Amino acid sequence: MTPTSQRPVNPYLVLAAAILLPGTGQVLNRQPVRGLTFLFFMLLLGGFTLKTAAADVSLVGKFAGGIFVYAMAVFDAYKHARIRAEIWRYAAKTGCARA
Repeated sequence: MTPTSQRPVNPYLVLAAAILLPGTGQVLNRQPVRGLTFLFFMLLLGGFTLKTAAADVSLVGKFAGGIFVYAMAVFDAYKHARIRAEIWRYAAKTGCARA
């Protein structure tokens, strides 16, 4: 297996996908179970804070748990995409294949 055979997805494309649709960044990084896990906890915590927030709290406050997990999913997808891209770039530059 040579480094050029499996070029990773551009990290900025992964970032845009993760911002637009939660969990797709992880799918593009070939981590679909991780994406589903983020999506599950986003819905779970969003629903929990919706039910437990006071009546006078804003809409953002009512979904604060889900928004927090969403932000962590976007950060996680971009971080993993950058790491994969840098590993691939280093391996292509030095000519070594990853095991």
